[in-house]
Amino acid sequence: MREVDVVVVGAGLAGLQTGRLLAQRGLGVLVVERRRSLSAGLRTTGIFVRRTLDDFDVPEHLLGPGVRDVLLYPPSRRAPIRLTSDRDEYRVADMAGVYRHARCAAERAGAEVRLGVRYAGVGNGVVRLEGTDPVAARFIVGADGARSRVARDLGLDQNRRFLVGAEIVHPIASGASEPAFHCVLDPRVAPGYLGWVVDDGHSAHVGVAGYPHAMRTGVRHLLDRFVADAPGQAAATGPIERRGGPIPVGGVLRRLASPTSSPAGLLVGDAAGAVSPLTAGGLDPCLRMSEFAAAIIVEYLCDGDQHALRRYDGRTLRAGFRGRLLLRRVLAGVRSVAAAEAAVAALRSPTGRRAAARILFGDGSFPDVR
Repeated sequence: MREVDVVVVGAGLAGLQTGRLLAQRGLGVLVVERRRSLSAGLRTTGIFVRRTLDDFDVPEHLLGPGVRDVLLYPPSRRAPIRLTSDRDEYRVADMAGVYRHARCAAERAGAEVRLGVRYAGVGNGVVRLEGTDPVAARFIVGADGARSRVARDLGLDQNRRFLVGAEIVHPIASGASEPAFHCVLDPRVAPGYLGWVVDDGHSAHVGVAGYPHAMRTGVRHLLDRFVADAPGQAAATGPIERRGGPIPVGGVLRRLASPTSSPAGLLVGDAAGAVSPLTAGGLDPCLRMSEFAAAIIVEYLCDGDQHALRRYDGRTLRAGFRGRLLLRRVLAGVRSVAAAEAAVAALRSPTGRRAAARILFGDGSFPDVR
């Protein structure tokens, strides 16, 4: 039976980042992904915030123009609040290209990435795979998404609180509009969250997300309803792509690592609940937690620190989320048009505008995991 040091289940951004960092430290790494193409089944809008781009290497040619303006709309869509930063706060990435780049970087570091291979289970030091022979491994990393099977098999915590989102993506005429991020607080189409239009002057992303139990007619129907009168839309100049999927918003899970399983393992990315509970952004936290996870795994496997996995503790990380989890509950409670109109009206005050700017433009969307 083939032997490796680490099997990473899932070749999203978290899995590829973790695999690359471990391979750079000389560990034998196998990354497996059930999809046959990393450009298939995309689920993320691909919005990178300024803090992420400051701290991580995302190729410039894969990023759209900078977005500095955010417009907040009430359900009526009238008189939006415009917030403008003096810096580029958001850039929308070509996520298919980002995944290809991350895969190449992982392979250059020495990791093996195999697509079209489905994880089937783990036990007694063996990772079972559909589509290839089982592998003996010293460690397993669950980077297999919001509904992680690795988390279940290792007896770790699993995400329980979700939004479900859907969006359409299409090219637009270059220079036809000024880059902007339009956010609509309307519980009729996005109960518990927002509808959005992100226009960076090259492409447009139009989407909604909300709590699935409140989306009685289904997320795709609500998306179509939102698209009919969403503000800030530009006409499509090419094919329309649809994306969607679950978004964990319960904060980082408490039990993230299993030192007693065989092999030992831990979770990263959406599998770990590494998503901002308030903004539902997951790209920045997945990169930060992947760095932390890789450092912990190296201490455990290479340095022989048997207590290293104790430091990969979600209970400690959750302390940095108390305010965001509270605001998540507040946003989840906005279930009527009148309440949404009142919420946006409150943000028109100087105090409200400062609070909104801090959330949208601040550096603290996800705490430093170290």
